[in-house]
Amino acid sequence: MLDPHLLRTNLDQVAKALGKRGYRLDKAAIEACDSRRKELQVATQELQKERNSRSKEIGKLKAQGEDVQSLMDEMGALADRLKQHEAELGEVQEQLNNMLLDIPNLPHESVPEGNNEEDNKEIRTWGELPEFDFEPRDHVDIGEALGLIDFESATRISASRFVIMSGAIARLHRALIQFMLDIHVNEHGYTEVNVPYLVNADSMRGTGQLPKFEEDLFAVPRQGFYLIPTAEVPVTNLVRDQILEADTMPRKYVCHTPCFRSEAGSYGKDTRGMIRQHQFEKVELVQMVKPEDSYSVLEELTGHAESILQRLGLPYRVVALCSGDLGFSATKTYDLEVWLPGQQRYREISSCSNFEDFQARRMKARWRDPATGKPELLHTLNGSGLAVGRTLVAILENFQQADGSIRIPEPLQAYMGDIRVIS
Repeated sequence: MLDPHLLRTNLDQVAKALGKRGYRLDKAAIEACDSRRKELQVATQELQKERNSRSKEIGKLKAQGEDVQSLMDEMGALADRLKQHEAELGEVQEQLNNMLLDIPNLPHESVPEGNNEEDNKEIRTWGELPEFDFEPRDHVDIGEALGLIDFESATRISASRFVIMSGAIARLHRALIQFMLDIHVNEHGYTEVNVPYLVNADSMRGTGQLPKFEEDLFAVPRQGFYLIPTAEVPVTNLVRDQILEADTMPRKYVCHTPCFRSEAGSYGKDTRGMIRQHQFEKVELVQMVKPEDSYSVLEELTGHAESILQRLGLPYRVVALCSGDLGFSATKTYDLEVWLPGQQRYREISSCSNFEDFQARRMKARWRDPATGKPELLHTLNGSGLAVGRTLVAILENFQQADGSIRIPEPLQAYMGDIRVIS
């Protein structure tokens, strides 16, 4: 959530910055609501002041033995007026807050301007694209030919956009999870956490999924829960309503979870294979840091995700998302896109973002600045390290062989019981 003070003092600048995202800020509605809030606030404060003054006067007259019944009657009427004003002020403040909840974050000054993914800026590439002396197949054809990926049964059991993996491919999926966790814990200094997969609405609101993206979520309305769309939600909410001491920062968490998304806005997109599923798994990196550190940490966190791709020998590129392609809560994002020979294109495998204090303001997540002793909003960041299913897809396609078998990248062989080839 944006700083309300920023909207009150720099509304035109905020509207201009949001315009770079393709978002039209309703300045008139915000100004009218805030103007009414100010009027009610002044009136309420005046009534409170009058109530306090009358209370003192009544106290003095009572002490002198005077009849104060008429004054008490006036106080009752005053109290009713005050109660009405306080209720109306609360309604207007809630209305203003709801407006704020629907406004996305401001893009950082370094974010390239643009309208959509076509305007994203390539920052760097890594690795050589594989060359084959045969026509490379995509992961669907590879997995089904091996008899180890089954979309038909998954559709019968659940619906489309689900998959069943078995045998060595199921083991490869599990090996990837363990490999990623081990690297991030042992080499990158993250603390592993295991979190609930069902969260309440406050948690979804805290990281920006609600109210804007409710249609993209799977809900369990009877119990009041939502299935998590990413581990970002429960892990980031670990610091909701908390004040962190400076010497306990940065907080660095890594978490493996399944993720559940309705994909309501992606009708007809990526209907083939495992690229866009209702249920998939990720290893997520989350950091809570001091504001002055967040942009250097964004580079660091992105590097942590990149290291997994490099160790696995998967060619990829890093792109800076343009203003029109940024996620709702992000102020700056790098996407890692892995090369998929079966599609002859790069596809997103990790999105690493800095949210500055946007999520922290929603969550009331703060840190205590030792210089002042006062609590201040902290900054949050996250990124996939990596999306497990898409990493699996990338291995199947980049390490396929002419006979339909799959070579296992060397770092994963120990996790696979020294299996070197899936055939």
